[in-house]
Amino acid sequence: QVQLVESGGGSVQAGGSLRLSCAYSGYTFSHGFMGWFRQAPGKEREGVAVIQAASGSEIYAAPVKGRFTISQDNAQNTLYLQMNSLKPEDTAMYYCAADDRYFLRPLQANFRDWGQGTQVTVSS
Repeated sequence: QVQLVESGGGSVQAGGSLRLSCAYSGYTFSHGFMGWFRQAPGKEREGVAVIQAASGSEIYAAPVKGRFTISQDNAQNTLYLQMNSLKPEDTAMYYCAADDRYFLRPLQANFRDWGQGTQVTVSS
């Protein structure tokens, strides 16, 4: 059974940084994608960043490109999201997700496995 557990969320001021972690078990990141998604109150869930197992390619949503970095540590079974230059509009619940399928548009895909989420709040 796949388990994904996020941590690292919190409250920061605009311009600050946070690093989210997602510890996973019951899953081998050898195919498909892992990624980060977020959902703000009253808004639909959106893809933030994904990383492909086979190639290590990273894909970012336009609003976070250049500010966020996704990375993965196979030895630690952990996925990270380094978030810099945070803005109030980054405020959301952030979810880690994993799926061993290939997606043509992974940021828009409905991943199979999800964590419980970690809250990020950015104040102005």
